[in-house]
Amino acid sequence: MSKDAPRAGLWRRLASGLARTASKLGDGLAALSHRKLDAETLAAIEDLLIEADLGVETAALIVAAVGKARHDREMGGDEIKALIAAEIEKILAPVAKPFTIDPARKPFVVLIAGVNGSGKTTTIGKLAARFSSEGRKIVLAAADTFRAAAIEQLAKWGERAGASVIAREPGADPAGVAYEALERARAGEADILLVDTAGRLQNKAALMAELEKIARVVKKLDDGAPHAVLLVLDATVGQNALGQVEIFAKIAGVTGLVMTKLDGTAKGGILVAVAARFGLPVHFIGIGEGVDDLAPFDAGSFARALVGLADDPA
Repeated sequence: MSKDAPRAGLWRRLASGLARTASKLGDGLAALSHRKLDAETLAAIEDLLIEADLGVETAALIVAAVGKARHDREMGGDEIKALIAAEIEKILAPVAKPFTIDPARKPFVVLIAGVNGSGKTTTIGKLAARFSSEGRKIVLAAADTFRAAAIEQLAKWGERAGASVIAREPGADPAGVAYEALERARAGEADILLVDTAGRLQNKAALMAELEKIARVVKKLDDGAPHAVLLVLDATVGQNALGQVEIFAKIAGVTGLVMTKLDGTAKGGILVAVAARFGLPVHFIGIGEGVDDLAPFDAGSFARALVGLADDPA
């Protein structure tokens, strides 16, 4: 198999997943082909970027960079797309960081946060499958005890991924579940413990207290835990994702992001807005429902797919 084959396969899934955003944004940019890059055209580009949910500030910065030294120059559609993609990549490159597991921390404890409906539990299942396929021993903690459905869903994912699942009855103390899971993970010499958590933003004080308690009790067994806190964001909520990042960053000490459901929205540019405002590492993106559709984040490929350009083989 060619060394480029895995990248090509990922690119196809990425392009397919971002098709709705790329169709709207890319078609809009293509329609500006063979026009001078004057103030009117730049304003039209800015409108397209805002519609794709890149945000007003980010769109203005990109347009200013694109228009610089190119005023009144006529450009083709792909040339405009390439310029936009290059500016988007500049914003995304600093946050495109692989998710790394420290082998010295065993088990490596990962707290997974996010509002209900963001795809949090599914993301945990996909991460478990990914890590299991790498030969790692995984334990899942069903600490979102508020929803019976979350516990059942996590149990199914655990079975599929070959991971142990620690769960109690609905309504049980989430911190107690996390503590027991860490005890079991340590006893079983697991490599990674993934902890599902509740995501009820209606009562931020209760959510904060719950997440703080989970962190506090796991520190009794491992004073460095949790070793990572991943926030799962649903791309279909658009600009509301910015508020979620702000809240969870304060409550949970988020160390990195996963953005899901990019295949279900024409507003995939929200990831660019989040990156520009918060600068948090983006580790994975969800571009489909399959277990392999949780892809490591690549800034260049994402930027080009977002505007409807073929991947750059370089």
